[in-house]
Amino acid sequence: MEFKRKLYRRGSSFETTIPMPILLMLDKNKKYNVIFAYDDEANKWYIKFEDVGGGK
Repeated sequence: MEFKRKLYRRGSSFETTIPMPILLMLDKNKKYNVIFAYDDEANKWYIKFEDVGGGK
């Protein structure tokens, strides 16, 4: 199972349920989709970031 959400700024915060320490590795001037993937065998969720271009 996998689903995707947009990551975007609203004022001084990001609109998503991703903790800020995870976002520190991302370029804040780019736009990303956040992909939540579930591995049935390992019974774990994984978070991936997809660069959708844009930015300043």
